[in-house]
Amino acid sequence: MAERWATFGMDLHLDPSGPGLRRGLTDALREAVRGGRLAPGTRLPSSRSLAADLGIARNTVADAYADLIAEGWLTARQGSGTRVAERPVPARPAAPTPRRAPGPLPYSLMPGIPDLASFPRAEWLRATRRALAAAPHDAFGYGDPRGRPELREALAGYLSRVRGVRADPEHVVVCSGFAHGLQLLSGVLRARGARTLAVESYGLDVHWDLVHRAGLRTVPLDRDALGTRAEDPGDADAVLLNPAHQFPLGGALRPERRAAVVEWARRTGGLILEDDYDGEFRYDRQPVGALQDLDPGRVVYLGTASKALAPGLRLGWMVVPPWLLPDVVDHGGGRTVGVVEQLALAEFLTSGAYDRQVRAARLRYRRRRDALVRALADGAPHVRVTGIAAGLHAVLQLPPGTEQSVQRSATWQGLLVKGLGYFRHPGVTDPVGDALVVGYATPPDHAWAGTLDALLRALP
Repeated sequence: MAERWATFGMDLHLDPSGPGLRRGLTDALREAVRGGRLAPGTRLPSSRSLAADLGIARNTVADAYADLIAEGWLTARQGSGTRVAERPVPARPAAPTPRRAPGPLPYSLMPGIPDLASFPRAEWLRATRRALAAAPHDAFGYGDPRGRPELREALAGYLSRVRGVRADPEHVVVCSGFAHGLQLLSGVLRARGARTLAVESYGLDVHWDLVHRAGLRTVPLDRDALGTRAEDPGDADAVLLNPAHQFPLGGALRPERRAAVVEWARRTGGLILEDDYDGEFRYDRQPVGALQDLDPGRVVYLGTASKALAPGLRLGWMVVPPWLLPDVVDHGGGRTVGVVEQLALAEFLTSGAYDRQVRAARLRYRRRRDALVRALADGAPHVRVTGIAAGLHAVLQLPPGTEQSVQRSATWQGLLVKGLGYFRHPGVTDPVGDALVVGYATPPDHAWAGTLDALLRALP
């Protein structure tokens, strides 16, 4: 009987009180219905199930139900069980109508976002099923704070093969995206006495804000015609770089400057944080390898599945130098990511599905990029397009002084797009110029043509 009691019926919280069990139960049920905790139409447990849960006689529950049916609070029908009766709900006083917020614009060219409609749902579901079927029981425990060993091993092999990263699975830490990894590292740096993080002159304010909240200040690196001048970060304790593809201006860090910033780190004991956010998406030549290969002891490599799969998965990773690993683990790590997602990504990587997804996405986004360039050549030949050798966005150079007016025009066309000034670090004194940053991966296929038309109408 005890085993049956544990499995049959449905749960219902009641606290019968009063001079007798029947009356106490009746009052408790009536108050639950009157107060709205049991909504009209809610099915109640059978008299046998509720009696077993409350440890009382079944007849007591049956009598309480009968009393409430007679009063009209409950209904009973053969085959449908006992339910809360439908009844009119008193009208509430009309609340003032809030002002409606403007809805989302119909077209978007926001950078940094992949085509979410292309997420490989069927492949991901198959990978999840295979991973769950093969997972050991201990996978569902608290586990290693660095993340599941299956994923760390799969990532080490993939990053070594595709990005040239020197990665031992023991030094891989799973995190919930780049922002989480940056937050962890900023906290570690501050705890170790760091004060300043040098960053590229254009980037994302949400990342700078994370660094500031950890107690570090950010200072922008200088730029010249050849790109970021990372060879001398001044008195910074660490530097954050996009060596393979600077965001949002595009372009890779030049080889001599890669070597120079690594030499700076060796000489000063500084640390380089390498954000390889879209390193797999290179179109016109072979991908630029990871900076981490030059000195795994002075570089933390960070990557995510946000561009190849979807940012909503919240799956990222770090390859951490051995001397820094204990501090990173102490500050958090792989326990922030669900084990099912980790196992699924491991299966996705080892089965080759991740490679297939990246190659298909690379082809799709290259076609998007080419269509964008052709449309601009035909409809706005005076607009120069830069930063298109890699990634998921392009930079459209605008006439001086027109960035704000073009953004307003884009809004009138129903197009969401950002100007280059939005990404400029507050400390930059020599801005690059007026431009739009166009994320050509963002629109789903059915909206691509309309988005291009809206962009052309917005340009001067």
